[in-house]
Amino acid sequence: MSVPQLTVRGIRTVGVEVPIKLPLGTSAGTIRSAPLLLIDVETEEGVTGRSYLFCYLPAAAPAIAAMLGEVERTVKGERVAPADLWEKLALRFKLIGVQGIVRMAMSGFDVACWDALALAAGKPLVRLLGGEPRPIPAYNSNGLGLMAPGAAADEAVGLLEKGFRAVKLRLGNATLEADLAAVRAVRRRLPASVELMVDFNQALSLEEALRRGRTIDAEGITWIEEPIRHDDYRGCAELARELATPVQIGENFSLPQAMAEALAAGACDYVMPDLERIGGVTGWRVAAGLAAEKNIPMSSHMYAEASAHLLAITPTCHYLEYFDWAEAILAEPLAIVDGSAVIPDRPRTGVVWDEKAVKRYAMA
Repeated sequence: MSVPQLTVRGIRTVGVEVPIKLPLGTSAGTIRSAPLLLIDVETEEGVTGRSYLFCYLPAAAPAIAAMLGEVERTVKGERVAPADLWEKLALRFKLIGVQGIVRMAMSGFDVACWDALALAAGKPLVRLLGGEPRPIPAYNSNGLGLMAPGAAADEAVGLLEKGFRAVKLRLGNATLEADLAAVRAVRRRLPASVELMVDFNQALSLEEALRRGRTIDAEGITWIEEPIRHDDYRGCAELARELATPVQIGENFSLPQAMAEALAAGACDYVMPDLERIGGVTGWRVAAGLAAEKNIPMSSHMYAEASAHLLAITPTCHYLEYFDWAEAILAEPLAIVDGSAVIPDRPRTGVVWDEKAVKRYAMA
């Protein structure tokens, strides 16, 4: 892989909070807006790489921006070689640990560096990484939070726009009966050809996950996601053994080392790393190799624009998780055609700011 020669000049950040069309009710709380930190990595050669981070809480944005200031001080003047820069930063932050907002800052910086390299090379990121743009099967992850069964069924039908052939429903209601009612109401309204995933967002104990999972086994579900605490790999392994429905985990893998531990424990049937938590593009490439070694289908979590490129070079590519939360501030949102993400055949990842929208939604 031949990459251009670029030099880090500086990092600029802007916090925005964009509205969400369909509030997302989960067992851990309801998300009604998306606080995003927009990152520009400027180079001495005049090329600017871009990425964004979903901050979960608006208060996290300035904290991550401050950490990116330390990243800038550490790598200013260095060649843009993402793997080398990751190692340099990991050493700088060794005592505090590459976790939380430190990892978020490093990952956002890493993705923006790869974006800059792709732009300088005049290639889509997928081509820079040795692949080719191709349609990536996607599932609609917008909405379908905890709600009454009828309302969930109505919302599920609306999620089939753009030709989606798979959607995700959040579970974790107070009772198994309420979860089952939601699953059955949605399943009845969806065409038989549409796949339905369910996500508990770590709501259950192991005992309750076994009970609900065995019941759900008869409902034609594509996967059961994070039914218990994300890092309970022994419990997840028991679920993977005992349930007929595949168990999906991975959005909370913190760096590829955590994914390696989970796979060694037999903790899941499928994995879905998060671009921020796995360590940006650099970490994703390692994770894709781990999944390939075990022949484990690998999907993405959030960050659909860059993740589409990365899934195209992932040997065990499964599904792209599609959220439209960043569309409000993007000049050219990711296109979905016939239920698949269309990787733009133009340089970089496709993340270009709509400057007017950025000003409109800028945090105070």
